[in-house]
Amino acid sequence: MDLKVTENTPTIFTERLILRRFTENDVQAVFDIYSDEKANTFLPWYTVKTIKEAEKLLQEKYLESYKRPSGYMYAVCLKDDNIPIGYVHVSDSESNDFGYGFRHEFWNKGIATEAAKAVIDRLKYAGYKYITATHDRNNPNSGKVMQKIGMTYQYSYEEQWQPKDIKVVFRMYQLNFDGNKDFVYNKYREMYPVSFIEDIDK
Repeated sequence: MDLKVTENTPTIFTERLILRRFTENDVQAVFDIYSDEKANTFLPWYTVKTIKEAEKLLQEKYLESYKRPSGYMYAVCLKDDNIPIGYVHVSDSESNDFGYGFRHEFWNKGIATEAAKAVIDRLKYAGYKYITATHDRNNPNSGKVMQKIGMTYQYSYEEQWQPKDIKVVFRMYQLNFDGNKDFVYNKYREMYPVSFIEDIDK
């Protein structure tokens, strides 16, 4: 059975967290996550300003996605109250793009790493061969999470990011699950005219 196709965002439990689907009852939590200016500084979208905007985002970004057979869109909640404090996403595109975001008061507590590792275990079980992830090089802490979960830096590229319409240098990381150490997802190199290898340890 191809679990990648037939299972979409099953609930996961970790030591401190519940990873589950967003529901219609999570409007306030979605507002709190996506209105956090600090948390959304290095993300492409603008912060939401009203509960109505949060309702629309919840419906279009999450509830509609659960009707599709693939991709993962997790709400990350503390076990104490089961209220979303952030998210982990895995796209249903060729890149298998792995992304995450958390309210800033929950940074530097190991929560992003704990949640990401749990989803990665799920992806391995579901038959994914690899994931990619990117971060703005001005946000190195996001890259540290990628490193902690076993991802490896591959290359950087320059993109005019939308809808903010700003020029960003992204660092692309990858983790292969099938033992093929030579495979690199090069689509971003092919899409954008400026790409290069950085010394990320500087």
